[in-house]
Amino acid sequence: MTGMGILQPVVALAAWTMVMWLWMYATRIPALSKAGVDPDRLANDPEVTLDRVLPPAVQWKAHNYNHLHEAPTVFYAIAILLAIVGQGDGLNAWLGWAYVALRVIHSLVQATVNRVVLRFSIFVLSSLVLIALILHAGMAVFG
Repeated sequence: MTGMGILQPVVALAAWTMVMWLWMYATRIPALSKAGVDPDRLANDPEVTLDRVLPPAVQWKAHNYNHLHEAPTVFYAIAILLAIVGQGDGLNAWLGWAYVALRVIHSLVQATVNRVVLRFSIFVLSSLVLIALILHAGMAVFG
């Protein structure tokens, strides 16, 4: 079907989000157990947060999982729009894959070494790709 190529990176990013979900819980559950965290106290005491009781390297995965529900939601909407209007192939599909690759790299940096300047640079690049997709969607819809 014409224009549907961009849906492949949509599925890939959704799948990557679930990889990060698994990684988050694979590290978080043992860390919670080791720290002896009382889930009820965590839920009811605003002074007790996971950022205060778990090691930063454990929390990096959770923070990235949250990040995968922020800017990528715009990508999902724009990619689906481009597919609907028949503009999801060619350059837009390549841009979709570039966006996914940059988000995966961003995740790996944040979840492992968490160098903020490097992570931010990757985020900026992914945002520029997203802006290009938004411009292409705008041209297709308004042009």
